[in-house]
Amino acid sequence: MSDTITLQTLDRVTTLTINRPAKRNAITQEMYGEMAAALRAYEAAPDQRAFVITGAEDYFTAGNDLQDFSMADHSAEQPPVAQFLAAISTCSKPVIAAVNGPAIGIGLTMLLHCDLVYAAESATFTAPFVKLALVPEAASSMLLAASVGMAVANDILLAGRSLSAAEAHDYGLISRVFADATLTQEVAALAKHVAGSAPEAMKLSKSLIRHQRDQVTAHMAQEAALFVAQLKSPEFAEVVSAMMQKRAPSFP
Repeated sequence: MSDTITLQTLDRVTTLTINRPAKRNAITQEMYGEMAAALRAYEAAPDQRAFVITGAEDYFTAGNDLQDFSMADHSAEQPPVAQFLAAISTCSKPVIAAVNGPAIGIGLTMLLHCDLVYAAESATFTAPFVKLALVPEAASSMLLAASVGMAVANDILLAGRSLSAAEAHDYGLISRVFADATLTQEVAALAKHVAGSAPEAMKLSKSLIRHQRDQVTAHMAQEAALFVAQLKSPEFAEVVSAMMQKRAPSFP
Protein backbone atom coordinates (compact mmCIF):
# COMPACT_ATOMS: atom_id res chain seq x y z
CA MET A 1 0.00 0.00 0.00
CA SER A 2 1.42 3.40 -1.03
CA ASP A 3 1.20 6.46 1.18
CA THR A 4 -1.40 7.99 -1.18
CA ILE A 5 -4.00 5.54 0.10
CA THR A 6 -4.09 4.96 3.86
CA LEU A 7 -6.12 2.39 5.77
CA GLN A 8 -7.08 2.23 9.44
CA THR A 9 -9.27 -0.39 11.12
CA LEU A 10 -10.83 0.29 14.52
CA ASP A 11 -13.90 -1.23 16.17
CA ARG A 12 -14.70 -3.28 13.04
CA VAL A 13 -14.67 -0.13 10.90
CA THR A 14 -12.08 0.29 8.13
CA THR A 15 -11.40 3.85 6.98
CA LEU A 16 -9.76 4.46 3.61
CA THR A 17 -8.32 7.93 3.14
CA ILE A 18 -7.40 9.28 -0.29
CA ASN A 19 -4.16 10.90 0.77
CA ARG A 20 -2.71 13.06 -1.98
CA PRO A 21 -3.55 16.57 -0.80
CA ALA A 22 -0.86 18.28 -2.90
CA LYS A 23 -2.81 17.11 -5.97
CA ARG A 24 -6.25 17.73 -4.41
CA ASN A 25 -6.47 13.97 -3.83
CA ALA A 26 -6.61 13.24 -7.58
CA ILE A 27 -6.63 9.48 -8.12
CA THR A 28 -4.07 7.58 -10.22
CA GLN A 29 -4.38 4.09 -11.66
CA GLU A 30 -2.10 2.77 -8.91
CA MET A 31 -4.39 4.29 -6.29
CA TYR A 32 -7.46 2.76 -7.94
CA GLY A 33 -5.81 -0.64 -7.72
CA GLU A 34 -5.11 -0.16 -4.02
CA MET A 35 -8.66 1.04 -3.36
CA ALA A 36 -10.06 -2.00 -5.16
CA ALA A 37 -7.82 -4.33 -3.16
CA ALA A 38 -8.87 -2.67 0.10
CA LEU A 39 -12.56 -3.12 -0.72
CA ARG A 40 -12.04 -6.77 -1.67
CA ALA A 41 -10.15 -7.38 1.57
CA TYR A 42 -12.96 -5.72 3.54
CA GLU A 43 -15.54 -7.88 1.77
CA ALA A 44 -13.62 -11.03 2.72
CA ALA A 45 -12.87 -10.09 6.36
CA PRO A 46 -15.60 -11.33 8.75
CA ASP A 47 -14.40 -9.01 11.52
CA GLN A 48 -14.82 -5.84 9.38
CA ARG A 49 -18.41 -4.59 9.30
CA ALA A 50 -18.25 -1.04 7.87
CA PHE A 51 -16.01 0.70 5.33
CA VAL A 52 -15.57 4.49 5.23
CA ILE A 53 -14.07 6.42 2.31
CA THR A 54 -12.84 9.97 2.89
CA GLY A 55 -10.20 12.41 1.70
CA ALA A 56 -7.17 13.98 3.34
CA GLU A 57 -7.25 17.61 4.47
CA ASP A 58 -9.82 19.80 2.69
CA TYR A 59 -10.61 17.76 -0.47
CA PHE A 60 -12.57 14.56 -0.95
CA THR A 61 -11.11 14.04 -4.41
CA ALA A 62 -10.60 16.08 -7.57
CA GLY A 63 -11.33 12.92 -9.54
CA ASN A 64 -9.02 11.25 -12.02
CA ASP A 65 -5.44 12.42 -12.36
CA LEU A 66 -5.88 13.31 -16.04
CA GLN A 67 -2.18 13.09 -16.92
CA ASP A 68 -1.91 9.64 -15.38
CA PHE A 69 -5.24 8.58 -16.86
CA SER A 70 -4.42 9.74 -20.39
CA MET A 71 -1.17 7.74 -20.38
CA ALA A 72 -2.64 4.57 -18.85
CA ASP A 73 -3.19 1.37 -20.82
CA HIS A 74 -6.97 1.01 -21.06
CA SER A 75 -6.80 -2.06 -23.28
CA ALA A 76 -6.62 -4.44 -20.32
CA GLU A 77 -9.75 -6.47 -19.67
CA GLN A 78 -10.21 -4.81 -16.29
CA PRO A 79 -7.93 -1.81 -15.66
CA PRO A 80 -7.53 -0.56 -12.07
CA VAL A 81 -10.36 1.98 -12.30
CA ALA A 82 -12.71 -0.76 -13.50
CA GLN A 83 -11.54 -2.99 -10.64
CA PHE A 84 -12.41 -0.25 -8.16
CA LEU A 85 -15.83 0.38 -9.68
CA ALA A 86 -16.58 -3.35 -9.71
CA ALA A 87 -15.52 -3.67 -6.08
CA ILE A 88 -17.54 -0.71 -4.78
CA SER A 89 -20.63 -1.45 -6.86
CA THR A 90 -20.85 -5.12 -5.87
CA CYS A 91 -19.69 -4.99 -2.25
CA SER A 92 -22.25 -6.83 -0.10
CA LYS A 93 -21.28 -5.00 3.10
CA PRO A 94 -21.93 -1.35 4.08
CA VAL A 95 -19.83 1.31 2.36
CA ILE A 96 -19.96 4.83 3.82
CA ALA A 97 -18.64 8.08 2.34
CA ALA A 98 -17.45 11.00 4.45
CA VAL A 99 -17.24 13.83 1.91
CA ASN A 100 -14.98 16.37 3.56
CA GLY A 101 -14.61 18.77 0.63
CA PRO A 102 -15.04 19.06 -3.14
CA ALA A 103 -16.11 15.79 -4.80
CA ILE A 104 -15.33 16.03 -8.49
CA GLY A 105 -15.83 13.47 -11.25
CA ILE A 106 -15.53 10.03 -9.72
CA GLY A 107 -15.60 11.80 -6.38
CA LEU A 108 -19.29 12.33 -7.12
CA THR A 109 -20.07 9.19 -9.11
CA MET A 110 -18.61 6.75 -6.58
CA LEU A 111 -21.12 8.12 -4.05
CA LEU A 112 -23.91 6.52 -6.09
CA HIS A 113 -22.49 3.14 -5.01
CA CYS A 114 -22.09 4.02 -1.33
CA ASP A 115 -24.87 3.05 1.07
CA LEU A 116 -24.55 6.07 3.34
CA VAL A 117 -23.15 9.42 2.22
CA TYR A 118 -22.36 12.13 4.76
CA ALA A 119 -20.91 15.50 3.80
CA ALA A 120 -19.34 18.55 5.39
CA GLU A 121 -21.16 21.85 4.93
CA SER A 122 -18.37 23.10 2.66
CA ALA A 123 -18.49 20.07 0.34
CA THR A 124 -19.40 20.56 -3.31
CA PHE A 125 -20.33 18.02 -5.99
CA THR A 126 -19.34 18.37 -9.65
CA ALA A 127 -19.24 16.05 -12.68
CA PRO A 128 -17.25 17.90 -15.40
CA PHE A 129 -17.13 15.00 -17.88
CA VAL A 130 -18.46 16.83 -20.94
CA LYS A 131 -16.23 19.81 -20.15
CA LEU A 132 -13.28 17.39 -20.37
CA ALA A 133 -14.59 15.87 -23.64
CA LEU A 134 -15.47 12.68 -21.78
CA VAL A 135 -18.69 10.88 -20.88
CA PRO A 136 -20.14 9.95 -17.46
CA GLU A 137 -18.86 6.78 -15.76
CA ALA A 138 -19.71 4.47 -12.86
CA ALA A 139 -23.26 4.10 -14.23
CA SER A 140 -23.87 7.71 -13.23
CA SER A 141 -25.78 8.44 -16.43
CA MET A 142 -28.40 6.01 -15.09
CA LEU A 143 -28.07 6.23 -11.30
CA LEU A 144 -27.82 10.01 -10.97
CA ALA A 145 -31.12 10.53 -12.77
CA ALA A 146 -32.70 7.91 -10.52
CA SER A 147 -31.34 9.74 -7.48
CA VAL A 148 -31.94 13.42 -8.25
CA GLY A 149 -34.32 13.34 -11.23
CA MET A 150 -33.67 13.70 -14.95
CA ALA A 151 -33.73 17.51 -15.07
CA VAL A 152 -31.19 17.94 -12.27
CA ALA A 153 -29.05 15.08 -13.57
CA ASN A 154 -28.88 16.79 -16.97
CA ASP A 155 -27.95 20.06 -15.28
CA ILE A 156 -25.09 18.29 -13.50
CA LEU A 157 -23.86 15.97 -16.26
CA LEU A 158 -24.48 18.10 -19.37
CA ALA A 159 -24.35 21.70 -18.13
CA GLY A 160 -21.71 21.01 -15.47
CA ARG A 161 -23.69 22.45 -12.57
CA SER A 162 -21.98 22.13 -9.18
CA LEU A 163 -24.13 21.33 -6.15
CA SER A 164 -23.54 22.58 -2.63
CA ALA A 165 -23.88 20.12 0.25
CA ALA A 166 -27.27 21.60 1.13
CA GLU A 167 -28.50 21.20 -2.46
CA ALA A 168 -27.15 17.65 -2.68
CA HIS A 169 -29.02 16.80 0.51
CA ASP A 170 -32.24 18.40 -0.73
CA TYR A 171 -32.02 16.35 -3.93
CA GLY A 172 -31.41 13.12 -2.01
CA LEU A 173 -27.85 12.60 -3.24
CA ILE A 174 -26.42 12.53 0.28
CA SER A 175 -27.76 11.29 3.61
CA ARG A 176 -26.87 14.09 6.01
CA VAL A 177 -24.81 17.29 6.25
CA PHE A 178 -22.56 18.03 9.22
CA ALA A 179 -20.41 20.98 10.23
CA ASP A 180 -16.91 20.76 8.77
CA ALA A 181 -15.37 20.52 12.22
CA THR A 182 -17.57 17.60 13.33
CA LEU A 183 -17.87 15.49 10.15
CA THR A 184 -15.14 13.01 11.08
CA GLN A 185 -16.48 12.51 14.59
CA GLU A 186 -20.09 12.16 13.45
CA VAL A 187 -19.25 9.65 10.71
CA ALA A 188 -17.07 7.62 13.08
CA ALA A 189 -20.01 7.28 15.48
CA LEU A 190 -22.43 6.35 12.69
CA ALA A 191 -20.00 3.83 11.21
CA LYS A 192 -19.51 2.24 14.63
CA HIS A 193 -23.30 1.94 14.94
CA VAL A 194 -23.54 0.30 11.49
CA ALA A 195 -20.68 -2.06 12.35
CA GLY A 196 -22.52 -3.12 15.50
CA SER A 197 -25.65 -4.15 13.60
CA ALA A 198 -26.51 -7.76 12.75
CA PRO A 199 -24.16 -8.46 9.82
CA GLU A 200 -26.32 -10.95 7.91
CA ALA A 201 -29.41 -8.78 8.24
CA MET A 202 -27.35 -5.85 6.99
CA LYS A 203 -26.15 -7.78 3.93
CA LEU A 204 -29.63 -9.06 3.12
CA SER A 205 -31.18 -5.62 3.50
CA LYS A 206 -28.54 -4.08 1.23
CA SER A 207 -29.15 -6.75 -1.42
CA LEU A 208 -32.89 -6.04 -1.33
CA ILE A 209 -32.36 -2.30 -1.73
CA ARG A 210 -29.89 -2.80 -4.59
CA HIS A 211 -31.86 -5.33 -6.56
CA GLN A 212 -30.99 -3.95 -10.01
CA ARG A 213 -27.24 -4.55 -9.89
CA ASP A 214 -27.17 -6.47 -13.18
CA GLN A 215 -28.53 -3.45 -15.00
CA VAL A 216 -25.98 -1.22 -13.28
CA THR A 217 -23.09 -3.48 -14.29
CA ALA A 218 -24.20 -3.58 -17.92
CA HIS A 219 -24.70 0.19 -18.04
CA MET A 220 -21.29 0.74 -16.47
CA ALA A 221 -19.65 -1.40 -19.15
CA GLN A 222 -21.37 0.60 -21.89
CA GLU A 223 -20.18 3.88 -20.36
CA ALA A 224 -16.63 2.54 -19.96
CA ALA A 225 -16.37 1.66 -23.65
CA LEU A 226 -17.47 5.15 -24.66
CA PHE A 227 -15.19 6.72 -22.03
CA VAL A 228 -12.12 4.92 -23.40
CA ALA A 229 -13.09 5.88 -26.95
CA GLN A 230 -13.27 9.55 -25.91
CA LEU A 231 -9.84 9.32 -24.26
CA LYS A 232 -8.49 8.54 -27.74
CA SER A 233 -10.51 11.25 -29.46
CA PRO A 234 -9.33 14.58 -30.96
CA GLU A 235 -11.72 16.31 -28.55
CA PHE A 236 -9.93 14.99 -25.48
CA ALA A 237 -6.53 15.73 -27.02
CA GLU A 238 -7.66 19.33 -27.52
CA VAL A 239 -8.82 19.59 -23.88
CA VAL A 240 -5.47 18.32 -22.58
CA SER A 241 -3.56 20.65 -24.93
CA ALA A 242 -5.68 23.61 -23.84
CA MET A 243 -5.10 22.83 -20.17
CA MET A 244 -1.34 22.67 -20.70
CA GLN A 245 -1.42 25.95 -22.62
CA LYS A 246 -3.77 27.55 -20.09
CA ARG A 247 -6.39 28.48 -22.67
CA ALA A 248 -9.98 27.59 -23.43
CA PRO A 249 -10.41 24.53 -25.68
CA SER A 250 -11.71 25.08 -29.19
CA PHE A 251 -13.89 22.55 -30.98
CA PRO A 252 -14.71 22.76 -34.71
